Amino acid sequence: MSELTSSRRHGKLGRTLLWVSIALSVLLLGFVTALSIRTNPYYSDAEANGISKYIFIEECREQLAEARELETLRGVLQQTGQLRQGQNLHADIGAEPGEIVANTQAVPGGGWALSAPANISVEGQSSVLGQLGMQCTHDKAQNRTVAQIQLPGAQ
Repeated sequence: MSELTSSRRHGKLGRTLLWVSIALSVLLLGFVTALSIRTNPYYSDAEANGISKYIFIEECREQLAEARELETLRGVLQQTGQLRQGQNLHADIGAEPGEIVANTQAVPGGGWALSAPANISVEGQSSVLGQLGMQCTHDKAQNRTVAQIQLPGAQ
Protein backbone atom coordinates (compact mmCIF):
# COMPACT_ATOMS: atom_id res chain seq x y z
CA MET A 1 0.00 0.00 0.00
CA SER A 2 1.15 3.45 -0.73
CA GLU A 3 1.83 5.94 2.04
CA LEU A 4 -1.02 8.20 0.81
CA THR A 5 -3.64 5.43 1.09
CA SER A 6 -2.31 3.89 4.25
CA SER A 7 -4.89 3.05 6.87
CA ARG A 8 -2.44 4.26 9.52
CA ARG A 9 -2.79 7.93 8.42
CA HIS A 10 -5.61 9.87 9.95
CA GLY A 11 -6.94 13.09 8.39
CA LYS A 12 -9.01 14.23 11.35
CA LEU A 13 -6.95 17.37 11.94
CA GLY A 14 -7.14 18.40 8.27
CA ARG A 15 -10.91 17.85 8.11
CA THR A 16 -11.42 19.75 11.35
CA LEU A 17 -9.39 22.71 10.08
CA LEU A 18 -11.36 22.65 6.82
CA TRP A 19 -14.71 22.79 8.66
CA VAL A 20 -13.47 25.54 10.97
CA SER A 21 -12.32 27.62 8.00
CA ILE A 22 -15.69 27.08 6.23
CA ALA A 23 -17.58 28.12 9.37
CA LEU A 24 -15.43 31.24 9.83
CA SER A 25 -15.91 32.17 6.16
CA VAL A 26 -19.70 31.89 6.48
CA LEU A 27 -19.69 33.99 9.65
CA LEU A 28 -17.50 36.65 8.01
CA LEU A 29 -19.74 36.76 4.94
CA GLY A 30 -22.83 37.14 7.15
CA PHE A 31 -21.20 39.97 9.10
CA VAL A 32 -20.16 41.86 5.95
CA THR A 33 -23.63 41.42 4.43
CA ALA A 34 -25.36 42.70 7.58
CA LEU A 35 -22.98 45.65 7.79
CA SER A 36 -23.49 46.67 4.15
CA ILE A 37 -27.28 46.41 4.40
CA ARG A 38 -27.29 48.77 7.40
CA THR A 39 -25.10 51.34 5.63
CA ASN A 40 -26.87 51.16 2.24
CA PRO A 41 -27.52 54.78 1.18
CA TYR A 42 -30.52 53.70 -0.91
CA TYR A 43 -32.24 51.97 2.03
CA SER A 44 -35.57 53.55 2.81
CA ASP A 45 -38.99 52.81 4.23
CA ALA A 46 -40.95 52.21 1.03
CA GLU A 47 -44.18 51.66 2.93
CA ALA A 48 -43.99 55.03 4.71
CA ASN A 49 -43.03 56.99 1.57
CA GLY A 50 -45.01 55.16 -1.11
CA ILE A 51 -41.95 53.87 -3.00
CA SER A 52 -38.33 53.18 -2.17
CA LYS A 53 -35.70 55.88 -2.48
CA TYR A 54 -33.98 53.98 -5.31
CA ILE A 55 -37.19 53.67 -7.35
CA PHE A 56 -37.98 57.35 -6.71
CA ILE A 57 -34.58 58.42 -8.07
CA GLU A 58 -35.01 56.21 -11.14
CA GLU A 59 -38.50 57.62 -11.76
CA CYS A 60 -37.07 61.15 -11.43
CA ARG A 61 -34.52 60.33 -14.15
CA GLU A 62 -37.28 59.03 -16.45
CA GLN A 63 -39.60 61.97 -15.76
CA LEU A 64 -36.78 64.46 -16.26
CA ALA A 65 -35.99 63.03 -19.71
CA GLU A 66 -39.66 63.58 -20.67
CA ALA A 67 -40.22 66.93 -18.91
CA ARG A 68 -42.53 69.28 -20.82
CA GLU A 69 -40.18 72.19 -20.09
CA LEU A 70 -37.72 70.60 -22.55
CA GLU A 71 -40.15 71.31 -25.39
CA THR A 72 -40.45 74.94 -24.33
CA LEU A 73 -36.67 75.26 -24.11
CA ARG A 74 -36.25 73.53 -27.49
CA GLY A 75 -38.59 76.07 -29.11
CA VAL A 76 -36.68 78.99 -27.62
CA LEU A 77 -33.32 77.57 -28.70
CA GLN A 78 -34.60 76.95 -32.24
CA GLN A 79 -35.91 80.51 -32.48
CA THR A 80 -32.54 81.92 -31.42
CA GLY A 81 -30.69 79.63 -33.87
CA GLN A 82 -28.83 77.67 -31.20
CA LEU A 83 -30.63 74.44 -32.10
CA ARG A 84 -31.30 73.09 -35.60
CA GLN A 85 -34.70 71.93 -36.75
CA GLY A 86 -35.24 68.26 -35.85
CA GLN A 87 -32.79 68.23 -32.96
CA ASN A 88 -34.18 67.29 -29.56
CA LEU A 89 -32.98 68.10 -26.08
CA HIS A 90 -32.12 65.61 -23.37
CA ALA A 91 -32.01 66.25 -19.63
CA ASP A 92 -30.32 64.19 -16.92
CA ILE A 93 -29.58 64.76 -13.26
CA GLY A 94 -26.27 66.65 -13.13
CA ALA A 95 -25.15 65.63 -9.64
CA GLU A 96 -22.93 62.86 -8.34
CA PRO A 97 -24.76 59.76 -7.02
CA GLY A 98 -23.81 60.60 -3.43
CA GLU A 99 -25.23 64.10 -3.80
CA ILE A 100 -28.43 62.75 -5.35
CA VAL A 101 -28.95 60.37 -2.43
CA ALA A 102 -28.13 63.08 0.12
CA ASN A 103 -30.52 65.56 -1.55
CA THR A 104 -33.39 63.06 -1.61
CA GLN A 105 -35.51 63.80 1.44
CA ALA A 106 -38.63 62.19 2.85
CA VAL A 107 -41.67 64.47 2.85
CA PRO A 108 -43.83 64.62 6.00
CA GLY A 109 -46.97 62.60 5.40
CA GLY A 110 -45.26 60.29 2.91
CA GLY A 111 -43.43 60.89 -0.31
CA TRP A 112 -40.06 62.13 -1.54
CA ALA A 113 -38.51 65.38 -2.74
CA LEU A 114 -35.30 65.96 -4.69
CA SER A 115 -33.70 69.20 -5.86
CA ALA A 116 -30.63 68.98 -8.06
CA PRO A 117 -29.12 70.51 -11.17
CA ALA A 118 -30.19 69.10 -14.55
CA ASN A 119 -27.68 68.80 -17.40
CA ILE A 120 -29.26 69.85 -20.68
CA SER A 121 -27.73 68.48 -23.88
CA VAL A 122 -28.66 67.82 -27.49
CA GLU A 123 -29.97 64.27 -27.83
CA GLY A 124 -27.25 61.98 -29.14
CA GLN A 125 -24.39 64.32 -28.15
CA SER A 126 -22.33 64.06 -25.00
CA SER A 127 -21.50 67.75 -24.56
CA VAL A 128 -23.64 69.64 -22.06
CA LEU A 129 -25.29 72.87 -23.25
CA GLY A 130 -25.90 74.05 -19.71
CA GLN A 131 -27.44 73.33 -16.33
CA LEU A 132 -30.84 74.28 -14.99
CA GLY A 133 -32.45 73.60 -11.64
CA MET A 134 -34.63 70.51 -11.31
CA GLN A 135 -37.19 69.53 -8.71
CA CYS A 136 -38.75 66.12 -8.41
CA THR A 137 -41.47 65.03 -6.00
CA HIS A 138 -43.38 61.84 -5.26
CA ASP A 139 -46.86 62.14 -3.79
CA LYS A 140 -47.68 59.02 -1.79
CA ALA A 141 -51.43 59.68 -1.78
CA GLN A 142 -51.60 59.92 -5.59
CA ASN A 143 -48.71 57.45 -6.13
CA ARG A 144 -47.26 59.84 -8.71
CA THR A 145 -43.78 61.19 -9.39
CA VAL A 146 -43.37 64.56 -11.14
CA ALA A 147 -40.12 66.16 -12.30
CA GLN A 148 -39.90 69.80 -13.37
CA ILE A 149 -37.08 71.82 -14.86
CA GLN A 150 -36.81 75.41 -13.67
CA LEU A 151 -36.52 77.50 -16.83
CA PRO A 152 -34.70 80.83 -16.64
CA GLY A 153 -37.10 83.72 -16.09
CA ALA A 154 -40.03 81.41 -15.19
CA GLN A 155 -41.53 81.54 -11.75
